[in-house]
Amino acid sequence: MSQPISKFEYWTPRLLSLAFVAFLMLFSLDVITPEATLKEILIGLFMHNIPALILLGLTIVAWRHELVGAVVFVLAGLVYIGFTIYNGVPFPMNLTWSLTLAGPAFLIGFLYYRNWREKHHPVSR
Repeated sequence: MSQPISKFEYWTPRLLSLAFVAFLMLFSLDVITPEATLKEILIGLFMHNIPALILLGLTIVAWRHELVGAVVFVLAGLVYIGFTIYNGVPFPMNLTWSLTLAGPAFLIGFLYYRNWREKHHPVSR
């Protein structure tokens, strides 16, 4: 008989995914400038945060369905790598940029996958 997944293993991908979304939202703060009106700032914040809000919604789904989290975060990392390549970022720089954002996304996806695997295919310890 297998042991249930530990609380640390259960909560780590969930909390990391929330922290990752909050980190992504920090990049939208560049729309706040002294010459911008409140309306422009709010519209800018909303527009810049659309991808992060989508990821937040999918994180809420992944809270109960770990396989969704695994797929979504791995895909998010791959999409970001694709954007850096598509935008013509030179090789050494696109590697470091990719590791900065895609690396944590891959890690979170892997942790969600481990949660899902332990829940559906437990291995006796």
